[in-house]
Amino acid sequence: MLQIYFIRKNQEKVLLGLKKRNFKKLHLINEILILDEKKKIVQNVLNKILEKENLISKKIGEIFSFSSYNNDDSQIKSLKEKSFFLKKERKRINIQLEKISKILENKLNQIPNIPDEKINKNYEKNEILFQEGKIHCSITNPLPHWELSKKFCLFDSNLGTKICGSGFTVYMGKGAKLQRSLIQYFLDQNIRASYKEYSLPYLINEKSGYATGQIPDKENQMYFIEKNNFYLIPTGEIPIMNCYRDRILTDLDLPIKATTYTSCFRREAGSYGSKVRGLNRLHQFEKVEIIQITTPDSASYFLKEMILHVKNILKSLNLPFRLVRLSAPDLGFSSSITYDFEVYSIAQKKWLEVSSISNCTNFQSHRLHLRYKTITGNIEFCHTLNGSALALPRIMAALLENNQTENKITIPKVLVPYTEFDHIK
Repeated sequence: MLQIYFIRKNQEKVLLGLKKRNFKKLHLINEILILDEKKKIVQNVLNKILEKENLISKKIGEIFSFSSYNNDDSQIKSLKEKSFFLKKERKRINIQLEKISKILENKLNQIPNIPDEKINKNYEKNEILFQEGKIHCSITNPLPHWELSKKFCLFDSNLGTKICGSGFTVYMGKGAKLQRSLIQYFLDQNIRASYKEYSLPYLINEKSGYATGQIPDKENQMYFIEKNNFYLIPTGEIPIMNCYRDRILTDLDLPIKATTYTSCFRREAGSYGSKVRGLNRLHQFEKVEIIQITTPDSASYFLKEMILHVKNILKSLNLPFRLVRLSAPDLGFSSSITYDFEVYSIAQKKWLEVSSISNCTNFQSHRLHLRYKTITGNIEFCHTLNGSALALPRIMAALLENNQTENKITIPKVLVPYTEFDHIK
């Protein structure tokens, strides 16, 4: 989260960044600063009460040290009466301080991260940075992936609906093998690039969701298990980042690079229509995630490294893709800057997002209490980066559609050692 000292020191910058995001609750900034001043005043009153209590306790101790002390000593009684009054007052002030702190924290939790300065120009419009790969299909009227699935028996959304409900699907035969092969291929590519693999829980507690910024911002989009107070993860970023919660690293430990494969669960309330047909949007989907934890000075460099890494994976799959820098209003709650990779769907004639790569600066690390010790011995907050490498459903959709002929689907060469077949008939 944004820290109060940062807001106070950079009030104009914060307000400008929130305006870029089209954030509607700008009044919260002024309320936060007023509450912070009020908190300081109340804290000062509490400190003075504690000082008085300590002085009285010290004085009583001095009186007790004299052998002539009398239990009926009026001075002792007076001091004890003052001490009793101060304790009652301290309790009242503590309750007041806790109430202010709670309101202040609630308001701070509503403030998203500030957009990067690179988003100064045309910040309300996504910017296409580059496009690679030939948009081509060998047949005149390519079928969308949901029709190809029926033709080649690859996945069945009706079975998913029967078992659970709409927004779920069942992969079968070569469809299941292709998805599993993609997962393994992505993990292998990440591991070769020095990302350490983790296998993680798919359930998280509230503290974990709060630490990465999904709670309270995206709480309504997450599946909640009321009996246990657990949430199903919407992304592998949450459990993998929480592995480093409440840690103090050294600058020699950084960067930390980690990867994980998980199922992801999102309610996607209100999603319907052609945009969600087939694999375009699911309530449960598979994703391979990468994260990095860096120093502030090196975060931009490693963000570029992550972008290049995902770019190379997409190139190896021979898919047409483009890189888009998101506008400020489209940024995620914790993100300062986000780059989306999109692949082209030849049958749907549109671009599909398959990876979002973000720098969250120190926004998450404040919530995570994730810090590092510099060479000089100072304790600083880390920067956190995350990205998909890659999300499976839309990659599957693009691979099926872009590689189809009249009677088969060709498998990219890099996947053949994993699938053990080079086409689907």
